Amino acid sequence: MRPVAMALVSALTVLSMASSSRAEVPGSPDILILGDSQLSFGAGAAFVDLIDRLAGDCGLAPGTTTGVIGVRSSTLMSWTGQSKSAKGAICDVDKKWKVNAGAYGTLSPGENPYVQIGKGDQFQFCLPERSPLEAVFFKGAYAPKLLIMFLMGNATERWAGSPQAAVQDARAFVADLPAGQRCIFMTSAPPYEEKSVRLRQRAQDNIERAFAGLGKRCGFVPGFTAATIAENMGNAANFRRKPSGKVKDPFHPTEAAARRFLALQRPALCAAIRAQLAP
Repeated sequence: MRPVAMALVSALTVLSMASSSRAEVPGSPDILILGDSQLSFGAGAAFVDLIDRLAGDCGLAPGTTTGVIGVRSSTLMSWTGQSKSAKGAICDVDKKWKVNAGAYGTLSPGENPYVQIGKGDQFQFCLPERSPLEAVFFKGAYAPKLLIMFLMGNATERWAGSPQAAVQDARAFVADLPAGQRCIFMTSAPPYEEKSVRLRQRAQDNIERAFAGLGKRCGFVPGFTAATIAENMGNAANFRRKPSGKVKDPFHPTEAAARRFLALQRPALCAAIRAQLAP
C-alpha cells in the first residue's frame, strides 16, 4: 500500500478510468479467454456457457460477454515472443488444416468456429516487433475487463524441468499486459495418461509458484486438483476414442468432459474472478 493516501486515490482513479474505457471498446468481450488447443477441442464452448451462467455472480455483471480464442499448441512463449520463430504457433498457417485456432462466444465467426490468426479484423495478432499478446491489446483492439489465460500443453517439460523458466514466462506474460489489466492464469485440464499427468502436475507447481512471486498482479487457478485428476486420468470416456474403444487423443478432453472439468473448477474460478474484479 502507498504511504500517501492521495497517491492511492490517484492510482485507483486511473485504474477505474482504464477499466471504464476498456468496457466501452466496440467488439471487445468483457471476458477474453486465450489459450491452446484444449479450447478448440471443447473447452472453448464450455467456457462461454460457464461464464454465461456465472453472469450476475462472482463479481460479474448481468449480461457479461465472453470471447474465446484457442490456438493449437501455443504456449506462453508463443504468446509473448516477438521473433517469427517464437510466435510461429500463433502466426504460421497450419499446413494441413489451413487454420490454427478456434473462436467462440462473441468472437465466433459462425457455425464453423475455426480461424487463422493473422487473418480477419478480429484476429490481427501478428504485428511486426510486437508479441501476439501485445497485439491483442494494441491500440485498444481488445480491452476486456478480465483476461483469462488457459493453457499448459507444450510448456509442460519446460516448466517441470526449470522453476526459473516458469518465472521467466510468468514475468513475460504480465509485462505484455496493459497497465491495470485484470488477469487470471489457469492451467488446462489433466490428460488421460498417468505419466503425462504427473509431469504436468510438476509443471503446474512451478508456474503456480512463479505467479505467486508476482504478488496479486494476476490470479491463478490450478487446473490439476485431486478432483480433476480423478475425473480425467485413466477415464477413457472423457477422451476421443477409436472404434475399438482405445483412446486416440489422450491430451484433449471432449466437450462433455471439459464441461465436467469446469463444473469442478467453478468455485475456484468464481473466487479468482471476484478477487480480480473487486474495486
